[in-house]
Amino acid sequence: MPAARLEMLVEPFRENDPGPHVLAVVDAASAAGLDVDMGPFATTVDADLDVLLDAAGGLLRAGFGAGATSIQLRLEAR
Repeated sequence: MPAARLEMLVEPFRENDPGPHVLAVVDAASAAGLDVDMGPFATTVDADLDVLLDAAGGLLRAGFGAGATSIQLRLEAR
């Protein structure tokens, strides 16, 4: 499978304070073996497309389980 990038925007958004809902997604991504790049508005991970597809459900469950009200995912093959 091709390399891909998954971009995640986890809300509610709090400037300079990611909150437990964002940190839960970051922790779940790290636990899945993904290298996380936490930006000012979105968090991204680069990996094989299959790896990202397999991890996506766990990332969503972690975020919503920690209080996220919305999670937007953008997946781009590279």
